[in-house]
Amino acid sequence: MEKIKTVGYAPVNGLKMYYEIHGDCDIPLVLIHGGGSTIETSFGNIMPLFSAFSKVIAVELQAHGRTNDRDAPESFEQDADDVAALLKYLKVDKANFLGFSNGGSTTMQIAIRHPQIVNKIVVIAGAYKRDGFIPGFFEGFKNATLANMPEPLKEAYLRVAPDKSCLQVMFDKDVARMVSFKDWHDDALRSIKAPALFMVADRDVITAEHTIQMSHLVQGAQMVVLPGTHGVLIGEAGTKKGSKLPGITAALVEEFLNE
Repeated sequence: MEKIKTVGYAPVNGLKMYYEIHGDCDIPLVLIHGGGSTIETSFGNIMPLFSAFSKVIAVELQAHGRTNDRDAPESFEQDADDVAALLKYLKVDKANFLGFSNGGSTTMQIAIRHPQIVNKIVVIAGAYKRDGFIPGFFEGFKNATLANMPEPLKEAYLRVAPDKSCLQVMFDKDVARMVSFKDWHDDALRSIKAPALFMVADRDVITAEHTIQMSHLVQGAQMVVLPGTHGVLIGEAGTKKGSKLPGITAALVEEFLNE
């Protein structure tokens, strides 16, 4: 990753939320990572491409990376409220938002719950209903243990977390969020008025059909399917090195934000 411009912690709804600011632009692009992730694991490879054309604010959500936990379960709605509160703390009135995986679902909740701060949204491998995930996805959580967590995500957490023992807490809360995930109503997505770009890989954990469905519910939304598996579009840690897909994704995002 390129040199960080600003690093800080914001007092947000009982959290000390970690954030980084890269690049420069009038309307920032807020990056929201996936489950079990840090800024580095989700966006370390694509961050320099984004910050070349936009100011970027990257965050770490409740119990993830450098941000502490609180005595409450994780939820996409609460994550959305936390990000909105962070932007208020940073005195950012309006932003673009890009979320990956669980971060994509959080991005949609920001557009639903806090439309006044949203310019445009990019949702990469996000979902709003259980049947949007590939068959067997939720069964995998029934007997999940920390041993099932991908090693690159474990290692990244342990590198940056102030309290290494909280890895188990993050894992348990991430699993609980997915096990208890309930479908959102179609009208929730219909309420999104911000211009939206939905992206997914053709062999992702979210189906292309579900992504198409979301793009049809949000008026005027655009949709892109690229070849690959979960995370390859952004060069997530643990995916194929040297892929050109992050460059393609960044170019598509830049074009969408500049329209």
